[in-house]
Amino acid sequence: MDFSEQDVDIFGEEQDKGTHQESSSSSASSSSSSSSSSSSASSSSNGSEGGETSSAGSRSASSSDAEKGEEEEVVSEVIETDIFGSDNEDYCKTLASSPFSIPVLPPIRNTNNQTRGGFGRGRWQNDRGPGLLPRPGPYPPRQQNYGFGPKFSNARHDDRFVSELKLSKSEETLSRKCIAFQEPCELACYSRVEGGEVCFDDRSLRLFNRLISEDVGADLNEGFDSFVPKKDLGSEGFGDLLACIRDKSIPLQNIHFVILATAYIRHEPWEMGVHKRNGVVYLDVHKLPERPQSELDRRRCYWGYCFESLATEDPRRGDGEPISNVDANVEFCSVIKTKLGAHRILMGAEMDCCDSTDDGRRFYIELKTSRELDYHTEERYEREKLLKFWIQSFLAGVPYIVIGFRDDAGKLVRTERLRTKDITQRVKMKSYWQGGVCLAFADEVLCWLYGTVKENQDYLLQFASPFNRLELLQAQSCPDAIANHVEQLQAGRDS
Repeated sequence: MDFSEQDVDIFGEEQDKGTHQESSSSSASSSSSSSSSSSSASSSSNGSEGGETSSAGSRSASSSDAEKGEEEEVVSEVIETDIFGSDNEDYCKTLASSPFSIPVLPPIRNTNNQTRGGFGRGRWQNDRGPGLLPRPGPYPPRQQNYGFGPKFSNARHDDRFVSELKLSKSEETLSRKCIAFQEPCELACYSRVEGGEVCFDDRSLRLFNRLISEDVGADLNEGFDSFVPKKDLGSEGFGDLLACIRDKSIPLQNIHFVILATAYIRHEPWEMGVHKRNGVVYLDVHKLPERPQSELDRRRCYWGYCFESLATEDPRRGDGEPISNVDANVEFCSVIKTKLGAHRILMGAEMDCCDSTDDGRRFYIELKTSRELDYHTEERYEREKLLKFWIQSFLAGVPYIVIGFRDDAGKLVRTERLRTKDITQRVKMKSYWQGGVCLAFADEVLCWLYGTVKENQDYLLQFASPFNRLELLQAQSCPDAIANHVEQLQAGRDS
């Protein structure tokens, strides 16, 4: 047996190279094949001299040539094939808009996540019936008010409810609004004398005592025993204003008494009647019930009236005579016309006293009292009291305010005169409040009222706890003072 063929490795390196060459390019395959042929030839020369060895070498060369031919055919087939052929033609035939409608998925129905105001949350009170498990804890079943109860400020149980104005605008937002305010102009006046009689003149107007600073140290309790407190006239006082307007034949536009302080003071309730007749909106301020006053409360109230008596000239009281018979019902009122933004305003304002310039021009002065300031009370005084002082004087066109400071016993400690226009500069440096924000807030309220109230309808505008909105409620009747005023105006037109 001739084992000379075993000396020829017909696979060996050539097989390894052939395997590696199949994954390479066609040029690499051809060079590897020629290398394989030369290796086979060298192997045959180094082998035995038998014919079988030569024949084995020739068989190996022929097989290598066959493999080379097959690889060339595979490469040619790959090159001739267009891998994007039919797909590219189909892509070119694709329409710009699809003829098929866009599929719409059905809405997801999830009953376990109800929004606020639905029929409950989780597995409680949904449309699938009662839950499998009982509600944990001794909690009462949820009512159908969707979480709005007496604990929540947005509960509306009043059948009279018409509309509301939420106080959601910030001070910065209101400060951006520039509201024009026309300088107040006095049109008429009227006086209420002792006994309650109303006269359409200025007989109750008092003159300012320029020597008030000399009365520092006076006891403001003087004359308290003979004090006549102010009576609650209700709508009668509003009727006196309307009677003065009729007496002076003043053409009505709109009558307003605006609560500008609500822009900053959010803890004091108030309410007023709103009545629209012949295109005119009447705002009648209502006095809210107060808690019973103690002896100290009555004395503090009297200290203000006593200071007014000291700060004004009384021809009936001689020099050195004590103060007595102070009647809070005697008053002088001025009928003023002004304009706030697009709203024409006609209102009545009580004036404490007046003074005159060197050329004889008369101007009014507001008189106020306050507890002597200290480190703890100064901020509240400037935040709240000065705000009220400024609003009352600014709307009425009063240029000066005289303040009498007293101690806890009612003794006059000092006096201070303020210019109304200087108050805003005083508090502006401390960023307590802005006058422009008050005017912008009043404009917001009037615009809301104009868009809500209807002709020959009566309403109640109130600002109450929790002090986060103004509420407009339906009222049942109109005050007799306004009804009689409208009838008399109509009768005058007909005649």
